[in-house]
Amino acid sequence: MEEDLLVNMEDDDDDDDEEERGGQWGAGELQWMQEECVSSGSPAERSGHIAITDQCCMFIWGGYKNADGDAADLYLPKAEVWVYSMETRRWGMRRAEGEVPSSMSGSCAACVDGVLYVFGGHHARGNTNQVYRLPLRAPVLRWQRMRDLTGLAPTCKDKLGCWVHRNRLAYFGGYGYIAPPGHRGAFELDENSVMGNHAGRGWNNHIHLLDLETHSWTQPVTKGNAPSPRAAHACATIANRGFVFGGRYQDHRLNDLYCINLDSWEWSEMCVSQHGPVGRSWHSLTAISPDHLFLFGGFTTSRETLSDAWIYCISERQWKPFKHEHTERPRLWHTACLGADGEVFVFGGCANNLLSHQQAAHSNELLIFTVQPKPLLRLCVDVAVQHRSRLQLQWDVLPKALLLQLQRRSPAEP
Repeated sequence: MEEDLLVNMEDDDDDDDEEERGGQWGAGELQWMQEECVSSGSPAERSGHIAITDQCCMFIWGGYKNADGDAADLYLPKAEVWVYSMETRRWGMRRAEGEVPSSMSGSCAACVDGVLYVFGGHHARGNTNQVYRLPLRAPVLRWQRMRDLTGLAPTCKDKLGCWVHRNRLAYFGGYGYIAPPGHRGAFELDENSVMGNHAGRGWNNHIHLLDLETHSWTQPVTKGNAPSPRAAHACATIANRGFVFGGRYQDHRLNDLYCINLDSWEWSEMCVSQHGPVGRSWHSLTAISPDHLFLFGGFTTSRETLSDAWIYCISERQWKPFKHEHTERPRLWHTACLGADGEVFVFGGCANNLLSHQQAAHSNELLIFTVQPKPLLRLCVDVAVQHRSRLQLQWDVLPKALLLQLQRRSPAEP
């Protein structure tokens, strides 16, 4: 079941000996690509990973894939951080040092001021509630475990969501161990998780705040009708509002949409029509404007992997289907990040029923959805790169910033 996916951990440092794949970077590439990346090519296929964006780059860490032969599934090497430049459309891999987290899936990630924060997840020994930070703009990537946090920490869990507001990370829901007394919110035990010596686990609707200035945990007192406990849901933040859609609760995969005010902590259920998305878990929800959310993929109660996409207009409280070219590429437990030019970058995930006995079809494909009209500058750069052989002799007269952008976008010389 999706709340109890156990995978073997590839947790050795032997990953440093992995053969690096070849490739070339173009002139004018970002400095980290020129000096810091130790491998090009593209990341391995995976599901249950994390992805965030900082400046013009998307960062990928963790997840798991199929092992060779009849062996159990493998977590991806913990020291690898894959970086995708949304400007140049190139991948690079950097190796991280320091207090590197265990290889995991189902962790929750957020980026604040160029620092990646990772909470929770599932590794070979079960769930965790540890928090790690990784400054992404440093010359050397170095993980740090946040050890001196005060207050009541969340329980050990995975498949949760996060909102970012006022230099605080607000974690919601998830699947994990029974919460001890003192936690605000509901917990529903999964009876199927109580087997032998295994500690019982279940779904919750707890909210825990991590203040990045005081390094303290707190729980807000919420108002209104809160969503039911859930896991494998998706969250998005717009200004001071946090949105959560769907997820799994017991044997049901939900299609409800809730909003919480991140200042007053009041819940409200959004009014949606009967013609919106079906219930799902393991999907993605991305804020694409101050008034719109983008929903893609997921997994239904009938165990169908989805490829549909929807846009929700907040002011109109209405879902509308979004037509796209990736209808033959269903995905679950993927990631989605918004780029600067109105594009959503969906990476990885599984293309079939992850809970069936057939081998999971994990992907390393990058799907790009254009959800807003491209800026005029972007359109002009695209045309200039497309007709590079005819126009490049005239590039030298362009302003330096524009020339550098064209060089970054151009393919590498053979």
